[in-house]
Amino acid sequence: MQREGKPLPEASLPFHRAMPSMTHMALVELEKAGILKFIISQNVDGLHLRSGIPREKLAELHGNSFMEVCPSCGVEYLRDFEVETIGLKETSRRCSDVKCGAKLKDTVLDWEDALPTKEMLPAEKHCRMADVVLCLGTSLQITPACNLPLKCLRGGGKIIIVNLQKTPKDKKASLVIHGFADKVIAGVMNLLNLRIAPYVRIDLLQVIITQSLSLDERYVNWNLRVASVHALKAPLSFIKSIEVSFTDAQKYKAAVLHDQPFNLKRRTAPAEAFEILLKLNFSDGCGCPSIQINVPVNFKVSSDCFNLDKESAIQNLKERAIQDLCCGQNALIERKVILEPKTEVANHALVTNIKAFNSDSWSNGDVKHPRGVNGTKTSRKRSFGRKRKSRF
Repeated sequence: MQREGKPLPEASLPFHRAMPSMTHMALVELEKAGILKFIISQNVDGLHLRSGIPREKLAELHGNSFMEVCPSCGVEYLRDFEVETIGLKETSRRCSDVKCGAKLKDTVLDWEDALPTKEMLPAEKHCRMADVVLCLGTSLQITPACNLPLKCLRGGGKIIIVNLQKTPKDKKASLVIHGFADKVIAGVMNLLNLRIAPYVRIDLLQVIITQSLSLDERYVNWNLRVASVHALKAPLSFIKSIEVSFTDAQKYKAAVLHDQPFNLKRRTAPAEAFEILLKLNFSDGCGCPSIQINVPVNFKVSSDCFNLDKESAIQNLKERAIQDLCCGQNALIERKVILEPKTEVANHALVTNIKAFNSDSWSNGDVKHPRGVNGTKTSRKRSFGRKRKSRF
């Protein structure tokens, strides 16, 4: 496009709000069905993890812009914001394991960095074992990753390439389809009679209320903070502003918080119970403009700590969103009390996006042989390898 003097297209979403495509979500269903065994990705957008692919079935050869890793204990942290560095450098956060606490590093490779052994070894292993290596939307030009599919050939495996343009590996493939990956995968899912589940994005935040008695003990000075669950100073990239109001509007003054960190300080009588209404105004890329969270406050009564099963709570939220076919649902998933200084921390899960897929409208019944999906010509090559059990 630059050679032709055309302007580069502008992104329709902020990078941190990018959503998985139909192909991403179809791969999740193929993995659940036991057909897809492993994914090798050269992208750094983290969308395979967000879509639901298990980490142990994914190799991210070039890293993940939303991942930090502890170099000491190896724990990985998937963030909802883009990590500020690249090149395996130290970031501003530390490992949350109390026995560790080492400085975290980003995982995105710079030009001079070698591909990580931790990702390459399982990638090579699964390519050697595969009956079929499916190459979707890749030019197969970047070494050494472009040579990974060839490792299946010695064991009798086959290569299938789906890409708009020709690739240097087309002659090695048993099947080449020049078409859109979404169009092709839609046809595959229809042939297999598999449904593609909607993508539902869940974001987390914490509401922190810290209190202390005034010097004359007549009032409670309290501070409200809405923060990231990843770290107090981490950005809440999906929140644009917060409108704070109270059920008793005459007694308490409302406020609008525009800048992060989102803090509000107030003073009230100790015996007064009230409710804070938080209207969270979302940033661009979210599926709804805002969500309201109600926060009950009673300084005379201690709140109970609880911790729901996070995975179950998030799954319930996803099911509600799919049933409603909209976002905006939220749930309190954890509350803990800190004695000194007296603080209550409540973690909330919010549905901020939902995206449904209809593979019928994409495939439209035009999967034909010898013409390929999207009506484009396909090339075939006979395989002389031994017949093996089907395995991606």
